[in-house]
Amino acid sequence: MNKALFFLSVTVLLIMGSCATYNYHTTRQQSIDFYQYKTYGWLPPIDSLSKDYFTNDIAKSNIIGTANKELEARGLTYTKENPDILFRYVAIVNNKSRLVYSSPYYGGWGWGGPWGWYRPWGFYGYYGGSYPVGKERVRYGHIILEAIDRSTNAVIWQARGTGQVNIPEKAINDLPKIVTGIMKEYPVQARKR
Repeated sequence: MNKALFFLSVTVLLIMGSCATYNYHTTRQQSIDFYQYKTYGWLPPIDSLSKDYFTNDIAKSNIIGTANKELEARGLTYTKENPDILFRYVAIVNNKSRLVYSSPYYGGWGWGGPWGWYRPWGFYGYYGGSYPVGKERVRYGHIILEAIDRSTNAVIWQARGTGQVNIPEKAINDLPKIVTGIMKEYPVQARKR
């Protein structure tokens, strides 16, 4: 029974670990009433001077199309003629390195252990610790949305969604999910659909 529970737990952890997770962060000018903005427009994306994963037409469509739906759900109307607020996005993919740690060894009951030691008193427990054994390169993608008050040209809201990019095509297909997560940080909540 305990072995089955252990294997079930490990399987659940592996499945959860393999799912892409995204982190979201936001900042805004606290004195601004975002309900005053009724119309919006788009500025060209900022050139991020990073990898070209998100500079194709599919990525642009996924980002702007999803953001348009989210903004309209918040009562804003798109216009090219003198919008109240302007949006732009920045897409960045950069390489970082992170430490790789050793796996700790967990023992069992009675005979055994990493060197075959006899433990007549029962469980011989945890050997060693997790310590760095090297570095690996990982790619992180960042989608940043900014809102600019057209009358003052000041950035009044900025939010970022960040996640690990393993497969560029999957990252592009995940963009609607990431943009939806970013827009949840916008100061005006979406109307019930």
